[in-house]
Amino acid sequence: MEEKKQAPINITDIIKTLWPHKKLYFKVLPATLILTYLFTLFIPRYYKCTVSLAPEPTGASLSGSLGSLGSLASSMGLGSLGKMAGSRDALNSEIYPDILKSNDFIAELMTVKVQTQEGDVKTNYYTYQRDHQSYPWWVYIKGAIIELFDPTPEDEYNGEEKISVFNLTEQQSAIFKSVSGKIKCTIDKKTDIVDIVVQDQDPLVAATMAQATCEKLQEFIINYRTNKAKIDYEYYKKLTETAKADYEKVRRKYGATSDANMDVTMKSMELLLTDLENDMQLRYNVYTAMNTQMQSAAAKLQEATPAFTVIQSASVPTKPAGPRRLIISVAMMILSFIVLSGKLLMKK
Repeated sequence: MEEKKQAPINITDIIKTLWPHKKLYFKVLPATLILTYLFTLFIPRYYKCTVSLAPEPTGASLSGSLGSLGSLASSMGLGSLGKMAGSRDALNSEIYPDILKSNDFIAELMTVKVQTQEGDVKTNYYTYQRDHQSYPWWVYIKGAIIELFDPTPEDEYNGEEKISVFNLTEQQSAIFKSVSGKIKCTIDKKTDIVDIVVQDQDPLVAATMAQATCEKLQEFIINYRTNKAKIDYEYYKKLTETAKADYEKVRRKYGATSDANMDVTMKSMELLLTDLENDMQLRYNVYTAMNTQMQSAAAKLQEATPAFTVIQSASVPTKPAGPRRLIISVAMMILSFIVLSGKLLMKK
């Protein structure tokens, strides 16, 4: 059974079909362009600020031991191979975007102090997002209608202290979701360079929050990777303080007993002083051992603390990132041309 061959598209026939309707195109296309552009004028401008940093590789020691194999894996886009193979650290750069999207992380940003470029608004980030954002007119109309039938309770949170994410209100959840959508994080798998992009309606606020997001992420990573070392250090520090107190107590008792019985030659007193001296030496040995452990734990804490290299710091953007009104308008005009042409051809 022979397959039917599809007839080739004849451009000449299409032009002949559409040409009689050229006046319609001259009306529809300019109207679409102008109306779309006017429509986009109501969308507030926004700015973007990018911060780039390179965290210390999790498997730094393993990377050194792998040598050229580690470099080869990195060049093939397997930069995390060494970390997967030899590190017990569950926190790698691939989950940084998830960290930035989490409510716990966003809650850390809400108390950050921000100021608009004009200087007319000085407040915390939560209040800025709640009370100082601009929206298209249709969003205000929709909000007014919803408020008419379902009034929103007054938000009692002032953004001054850290908010509990356990029981967020509907308004607070909406603000958290909005902030989450304004923060983007991308990872270069070959180099592990982290790019953080923050979007906002004010350029100074965008730069401030990009810097704050970068700093909060570094704090989170440091706290995670040094948590065990901190616990060990505090544990040995407490033992050292206790051992030192015990040693000093026995030392004072030995000194007082020795001073009070300098002229006594009784054998029992000599034995008592010997026992006190031995006890003092034992407590001193315990103290020095604990102090050594504490110093070792302090060194491990310093070793576990990751270093960061800021490749691109925050800078106040000078030009808005969007909306691209002309591009949107031209795209809508092209779309209207395609739709109109399709309808005219279907009527043929």
